[in-house]
Amino acid sequence: MAVIHEATLSPGKVELAAAWLATRPWAVGLRLGDRIGGYRFDDPAGEVGVEFLLVSATDADGLDRVVHLPVTYRGAPLEGAEDHLLGTTEHSALGTRWVYDGCADPVAVHVLLTAVLTGGEQEPLEYHRRSGRVEHPAVTVRAHGSGSWRADEVPPFDGVSIVHDHTAAVLEAAGFEITVKRLLDGVPVPGDETLEVVWPQGRGVLVGVRRLG
Repeated sequence: MAVIHEATLSPGKVELAAAWLATRPWAVGLRLGDRIGGYRFDDPAGEVGVEFLLVSATDADGLDRVVHLPVTYRGAPLEGAEDHLLGTTEHSALGTRWVYDGCADPVAVHVLLTAVLTGGEQEPLEYHRRSGRVEHPAVTVRAHGSGSWRADEVPPFDGVSIVHDHTAAVLEAAGFEITVKRLLDGVPVPGDETLEVVWPQGRGVLVGVRRLG
């Protein structure tokens, strides 16, 4: 269950994403529009927020695109990950949050790998209002892994290497190659196991996993 607090964020998620994308060579000329939605997986330790944002965009040629951006929210800086920090945001309920590129955060990569290999689905949402009322919003973005592993078969790891970072990020961790689409361009994602995502007016295989060696 992904717990979300009724709160304000300053700066907001799309604002942070836009500033970070402006520093990426592959995103030159890309203009972000509205947030389409997103999906979440839980950190088993309950310390790190893991979200995969979907945002509409227009590229340098004026074509409509979709950006798929994994991010993590942490209550303290992630050691050694300064180059992957999108920025900090002030959360009115939780205080300062350090926001990282999820492709470089071992917690995000592990929960993503687990979802793909075990056939996992996005977490249901639990929305906590300031009044104390708890709501369960309807799911508008669905993610589903293709695998049939048991959760205890997915190996733990402490680090992740980004081998290639372009419109798709290629990661290596625990003997797996994990390809994460960042900018949807119609090019298939390689992998023996995959994560398919369905959102309003769209769907696609956004993550592929294959075993190395």
